[in-house]
Amino acid sequence: MEGSHAVAEAARLVGPKVIAAYPITPQTHIVEKLAEMVANGELDAEYLNVESEHSAMAACIGAQATGVRTYTATCSQGLALMWELLHIASGMRLPIVMGVTNRTLSAPLNIWGDWSDGIGSRDTGWIQLWVENVQEAFDATIQAYKIAERVQLPVMVCMDGFYLSHVYEPLDTANESDVSKFVGEYKPQFILDTKNPISLGEYATPEHFQEFKVEQQRAMDDAKKAIVDVNNEFSKSFGRKYGDGLIETFNMPARNVIVTMGSIVGTMKHVIKQNGIRDIGIVRLRSYRPFPGNELRKVLANAENIAVFEKDISLGIGGALWSEVKAFGEKPVASFVGGLGGRDIGPKWIEKMFELVRSGDKGFHWIEGDKVRL
Repeated sequence: MEGSHAVAEAARLVGPKVIAAYPITPQTHIVEKLAEMVANGELDAEYLNVESEHSAMAACIGAQATGVRTYTATCSQGLALMWELLHIASGMRLPIVMGVTNRTLSAPLNIWGDWSDGIGSRDTGWIQLWVENVQEAFDATIQAYKIAERVQLPVMVCMDGFYLSHVYEPLDTANESDVSKFVGEYKPQFILDTKNPISLGEYATPEHFQEFKVEQQRAMDDAKKAIVDVNNEFSKSFGRKYGDGLIETFNMPARNVIVTMGSIVGTMKHVIKQNGIRDIGIVRLRSYRPFPGNELRKVLANAENIAVFEKDISLGIGGALWSEVKAFGEKPVASFVGGLGGRDIGPKWIEKMFELVRSGDKGFHWIEGDKVRL
């Protein structure tokens, strides 16, 4: 199944009652498929064709506040246009689930995939789950509802644009009754109800505002356990598991370790398997927010050489993921940035990166296709 259609199928199985849709490449196939499902009677939901991504999130906020599950999807400039409302959704503690087919941000104009949009929204108070393949995109979308509702925070399921959203891969799907049993009935803690009026997203003066942020931080801390627990529960119900839910390792323990996220892990695994490599391990962050710092510190404790690869650049410092990994360790960490604007990342440069990591290199490197700029 195509990656976007797999995500739409996962959302259908959960059964959100309101879907807010606005097209943007490479996300459009998700909401198009959901529109087809609603039109064909496969999904009983209110499907809202809104005028912008800003309105899509506003519609989800309003609907979720009345006590129903919602879904939307976006990427790139669309996610940027939502930015104001991302904070409102998390600040109101609404467990909205959103698919993000990660794509770069303009300018210059570019429709291809990198992590600029997801990384750029890391401080909005949303849980972020980053997936490696189509199967995990399907599974994580189902898991996201249970995680979100357990800690009362919204969740982004991030998948690499085009590399996952438009690729066809084998998929183990599920039946609706099993998914319904897994996620359970949605029981919101607070809802907008004319018979019992309350205010949500109320005005907060300096004497009170910080306490709301303290509660959000506590919810993020609680989300770590929720992600781990839901990953285990999902494994028992469907037979698939992703590390401990927060991180997943491959070829570990190893002297030399690459920390990264997303679909690039599949290419790295291929290079390792094809060449019989034993001294390079991979640590994949599945949860970017909450950031699994202590878990990462433990898994990297015995590594001699550590590097981070990422498809983003925090201009003025370097790789955003690198800066966070570095903060949770005592060893120098090499930084590799590439794949920006959808530039293809092939085995040759991965092999070159492995060589540099083995050598103990701790510098910053731009990856340019099959070239490494030192």
